Amino acid sequence: MLNKVLIANRGEIALRILRACKELGIKTVAVHSTADRDLKHVKLADEAVCIGPASSTESYLNIPAIIAAAEVTDADAIHPGYGFLAERADFAEQIEKSGFKFIGPTADVIRLMGDKVSAIEAMKKAGVPTVPGSDGAVPTDPVRCKEIALRIGYPVIIKAAAGGGGRGMRVVHKEDDLLGSIQVTQSEAAAAFGDGTVYMEKFLTNPRHVEIQVIADGQGNAIHLGDRDCSLQRRHQKVLEEAPAPHIDEAARAKTQAACIKACIDINYRGAGTFEFLYEDGHFYFIEMNTRVQVEHPVSEMVTGVDIIKEQLIIASGMKLSYKQEDIVIRGHAFECRINAEDPKTFMPSPGRITQFHSPGGLGVRWDSHIYAGYSVPPFYDSMIGKLITFAPTRSEALLRMGSALDELVVAGIKTNTDLQKKLVVDAAFAKGGVNIHYLEKKLAEEQ
Repeated sequence: MLNKVLIANRGEIALRILRACKELGIKTVAVHSTADRDLKHVKLADEAVCIGPASSTESYLNIPAIIAAAEVTDADAIHPGYGFLAERADFAEQIEKSGFKFIGPTADVIRLMGDKVSAIEAMKKAGVPTVPGSDGAVPTDPVRCKEIALRIGYPVIIKAAAGGGGRGMRVVHKEDDLLGSIQVTQSEAAAAFGDGTVYMEKFLTNPRHVEIQVIADGQGNAIHLGDRDCSLQRRHQKVLEEAPAPHIDEAARAKTQAACIKACIDINYRGAGTFEFLYEDGHFYFIEMNTRVQVEHPVSEMVTGVDIIKEQLIIASGMKLSYKQEDIVIRGHAFECRINAEDPKTFMPSPGRITQFHSPGGLGVRWDSHIYAGYSVPPFYDSMIGKLITFAPTRSEALLRMGSALDELVVAGIKTNTDLQKKLVVDAAFAKGGVNIHYLEKKLAEEQ
């Protein structure tokens, strides 16, 4: 087992990693910016190192500072959490070259799955269903581009190969707009990501966002932990997630989950990862793989009983997976509401001091957060301050439990999106299950 892990992140995920380390008897090192010296995990870690000023560029994205902190504290491994450097292949590479273990996949696998074109090619080889598209980067020949678009069928979407988070994409509804849209997206991609490569796909009009959680040990063993529905989104950012995804064709589900396991083995994947899909009319269409732990991982933990972070640590120690696929049984239903420090109507960030705080409790209620009364939410980072998770034997019970838990949650002194989450859990369409990725934005637009 690892002796000491440096946690290269902040907030709730840093605390989540620290808790898993403690349960495995692993010592912890918390790195933090000057703005984060009062974070809960910084106070609880065995050692803490300040790695720079408030700006994430000079602290949490400062690779030399993080590696130096690992060196001075004699850490064995570095856990990147999510966001920041978690999916940076050069970060993983420099960690390994410096003699530490990167808790995640190899740099080569991160590069493979980080490029959307190479990722789609790898998925096709493994039998993972993909969206009909250009089968690689769009060609330079304008005539060939038009032929591909006609074969796919309009509308099509032009996407940056190195893009993500909803950036670097453009929908085209007719041939007259195709070539101009390709050129504009290429220019935007080159400016935003340093890579102007774009590809073309069929644009699905009313899909759901369904993802499959996997864990693999890089030693030929891989499992899935079922699926999650993350369709309630605003500006491509997830707001409320659940597991398992409701109303999914069982044959398509089983086939796609099996293909994801095969893909993990084929690419020699190591650690936790997520295959993200668009789901429409009983079909899964691969969009990307996240080579890290996800924000919404707790809902998968609740319905399977598997501690995903612990498995990451065990695998990084060189051991094999603790589970076989036949050990995994999906029981009950779980929801997760992301609680953000933001105005529930304008969505403007709301940093500041938390004057009063009370976390919900009771059977089947989980609160993953770093906040406490007296804590000041800084204005420099992501606005998420906590994740409220509920679990129950049935979907309807879990949803009612979430409504009750949201009523109990008290965060005073700043604004939060709790009121929005309260509206969502009693929304009639959401209660039925299966709303598409456009549903929330349309609902918000109608209210405004």
